[in-house]
Formats: sequence, structure tokens, C-alpha cells
Amino acid sequence: MLDVAIIGGGPAGLGAAIALKERGVAQVVVLERESEAGGIPRHCGHPPFGLHEFRRLMTGPVYAKALVAKALAAGVDIRTRQSVVALQPGGVLVLATPDGPERLEARRVLLATGARERTRAARLLGGDRPAGVLNTGALQAAVYLHGQVPFKAPVVVGTELVGLSALSTCRRHGIRPVAMVEEAPRTVARWPLGLFPRLLRIPVHYNTGITEILGDTHVEGVRLTTGATLPCDGVILSGQFLPEASLIRASALAYDPASGGPVIDQFGRCSDPAFFAAGNLLRPIETAGWCHSEGWDIGEYIADDLEGGLPPPEDVEIIPGKGLKYVVPQRLALTAPLHAVLQLRASAPTAGQLQLRVGTSVVYRRPILTRPERRILIDLDGARIPPGVTRLVAEIVT
Repeated sequence: MLDVAIIGGGPAGLGAAIALKERGVAQVVVLERESEAGGIPRHCGHPPFGLHEFRRLMTGPVYAKALVAKALAAGVDIRTRQSVVALQPGGVLVLATPDGPERLEARRVLLATGARERTRAARLLGGDRPAGVLNTGALQAAVYLHGQVPFKAPVVVGTELVGLSALSTCRRHGIRPVAMVEEAPRTVARWPLGLFPRLLRIPVHYNTGITEILGDTHVEGVRLTTGATLPCDGVILSGQFLPEASLIRASALAYDPASGGPVIDQFGRCSDPAFFAAGNLLRPIETAGWCHSEGWDIGEYIADDLEGGLPPPEDVEIIPGKGLKYVVPQRLALTAPLHAVLQLRASAPTAGQLQLRVGTSVVYRRPILTRPERRILIDLDGARIPPGVTRLVAEIVT
């Protein structure tokens, strides 16, 4: 039996693995389904990566290689081309490997499978099925890993940070997007990043979506919600991330439909205490640096748990109320200090009072002005949570 198995070799998984080895955990194995570890940064050929972890500005591939090298130097066993196909109670994993199916058992398992962009089917985009429709990750893998240029004049759907990353990738490889399309009335990425399309002289159509993709064998254009047709030779579907939670949903672990990931407590512990989770599996979506730091912290908690240092799980439920899409963690073990920071996202642009309440009693309150894409944090060490609580409600009161 292994000490710790980590599913996913991206920033969160590698951060946890390094933390575990630095705590003296003997057997730490990272299971990565790709042929190389490093996660999404492997094909993000642009900065900024690495400022927090390595104190210097890096491109994604350089950052990914540095993380892998640091993990290997720490003694982490990284096993590539290992696909976990099932989670079983008590830390048992079923794998598909180049040598056939395998069964692996670990004292603790960390789930760090990350997130993925919403597909064309999930976006309910109609029209033909021509070649040249890619999400940002597929575009970056094509150009950075395989040296392919799939189109010359695409339309980019979405203005999240990853959509701007797609523009950067296009610019570096001689691709000239004809336009960006955004259903919201403004750029989703924070100012001043939203100025990037203007600097590249790429028009942005706000309050606009795509209803149909046109073309026979290759994309020839898109029909917009305005009724106009926009000629192009490709479509880049960016953003609208979803946690890669297929393993969770097929297992006995508790799943949170609001966040799209597993139910955890403040230590990253799942409903089966042999399993922990970290990174963008928990919610869409945070930066590589954030995920690495979160993975490191949860790696420390797993080391504590192996030494018998974590408090037992308690069923204190944290519920997202008015104005909120989700809250992570969803459970709380009451201990002093709590070591708990809640992450929340608003469901719409809003201004008001962010509060936590127990029944009708408010135990935390502060003013808030926020948008759905902005991270909201509550440090529970500053909240007055009475003993015997079974439910906390987080909400925005306008």
C-alpha cells in the first residue's frame, strides 16, 4: 500500500507532492494520464507563471518543467500514461495503463484532476460540424506541442482571461482572429486586460453570441444572435470552465452541483476521509499559482492526517444563499483555530453586505461590490461561530 497517490500532475498535484515529500512522507506517487506531467501550463506559451513559486517570470512550458524537476528532485514518483478510471472506498484506485488494467491502494488519495472548457455540445451551438472548432486548450496543444496551425482567421468566443490567452497564442503563430464574441455587456477579464483585443485591433462584439457554425468540411463562418453572418475559418471556444469531476460523479464521494466538484471540508478532505481534493477540480477556475499554493497547503494537511493530527470530520454544512453561485469548502470541522477560508462567487454583479448567518444570527458581515468572475474570500478565523452549529448560510444582502 502506498502512502499517498495523487491523481493529476498539474500545479496542484505537484505542489502537494512536493509538500508531502518535504514533510517526510515516504511513498508519494503522481498518476498523470498524459505522456508528460505539468498540466495545462505545458501548452501555455506565454507569461506570467512562476512569480510566487520560483521568484521569476516564466512561460507556461518553462514553469511546468520547473515544477516537474522540483518534484523529481524531492523524490516524487511520477507515473505518466496512467489513467484512473474508478475510485473505490478507502483509497482504492482502478487504473488503465499501457500494461493493462491495474489496482492501486493508498492510505490517502489526492484528487487534482483540474478543469476543462465547456464543449460545443454543452454550449448548445447549432449548425454544421466542420473541422476548425477548438477550445483554447486544444488550440494551444496543437500549436505548442504539435507545431500545427489549424486556421488563420478564427472567431474567438468569450473574453475571460483564457480568451485573451487564446489571442496571445494566435498572435505568436501568425493567426489573425477576425473578432471576439461576448454575450456579456463588457469584457469578463479584469481591467486593464480587457484592452488587449483593442491593442491588437480585434473587434469585440458585446451582448452577442453564436447561434450557428457554418461550413462543410471546414468552418466558413458563424451566424450571430444579431442575425449577422461573420466569415471566418475557425472558432475558438474559450472559457466557461467545468471541474473535471467525472471520477467523482461515478464514485460514492459526495458531489456538489453548485461548484461542480467534490464536497470537502477546510482541509480538502472529501466525504470518504481517505480522499482529499485540491486545485481547479474544486471550482472553476483559479490561476496555476493559486492551485499550486492550494495543493501545497492540502499536501500539508494530508501529512498531518497521516500523523493523526487532523480533527475528525464534522457535519457542519455551509450553504450558498442569496446572490451566490457556490461556496468552497462545503463542510466545516469545528476546531480552534478553524484554519478555514471560504471561497465564494457571486451569481451576478452586485453590491451589498456579504454575511454568514446561523439561523437568523449574523456571525460575519462586510460590505461587498463584486462580479461573477471575481474571487470572494472569507477568513472564518474572524467569524464568531458558536458551538453546536450544524449549518452556516453565506449570502449577499442588497
